[in-house]
Amino acid sequence: MSLSSASSSLLRACARQQLPTSRAAIASCQQRRGGATASKSSFDSPFTSAKESSNYKVPDFSKYASKKSPRSNQVFSYFMAGSLGLASAVGAKATVQDFLVNMSASADVLAQAKVEIGLGAIPEGKNVIIKWRGKPVFIRHRTQGEIDEANQVDVTSLRDPEADQDRVQKPEWLVMLGVCTHLGCVPIGESGDFGGWFCPCHGSHYDISGRIRKGPAPLNLEVPSYNFPDEDTLIIG
Repeated sequence: MSLSSASSSLLRACARQQLPTSRAAIASCQQRRGGATASKSSFDSPFTSAKESSNYKVPDFSKYASKKSPRSNQVFSYFMAGSLGLASAVGAKATVQDFLVNMSASADVLAQAKVEIGLGAIPEGKNVIIKWRGKPVFIRHRTQGEIDEANQVDVTSLRDPEADQDRVQKPEWLVMLGVCTHLGCVPIGESGDFGGWFCPCHGSHYDISGRIRKGPAPLNLEVPSYNFPDEDTLIIG
């Protein structure tokens, strides 16, 4: 037997004698490690399998749970939702209202929205032209003959049928916008084929009630909103 063969045999014999001791040491270390892990883990996590252990602790939320009945909790939730909805609606209404107030006409514009005219200065059978909201307004103090003439017209024959009494509040006072309904020209008073107003731009003829009788205009002269606070005062607007 050579020297190398003898050395190999000796090393194998030593290894066989030390192997049980090493295995026992490894098993002992594993048991100590497992015992330490088991002592650190106070419970089994529901998110792991039964064979595995976890050192993560799930908090206990039981003290935060409501002690009231489910119906009481629903009523409180509905009350809070309704209150918040009502508060939101009130806030939205206030916002829209403030916006509309800011968009409305100012005090100086509202002051010009109405015009007061003294009727005592207008003689019978005469016209007066005033300016209201940037537009001319015809005020005619009609005679009894003009009133009778306006009422004798057959309304069904008119292009824009309208009775005279529907265009005036007082028969002797005729109030109209002095704007031709064709293209917006200003007609001339006491002229035309019917003794009323005549638009020289395109030849529209209006009668003594301001109704279109001839020419291209499609409608009668417009009557603005007005009232008589007393016998000698007219307020337009």
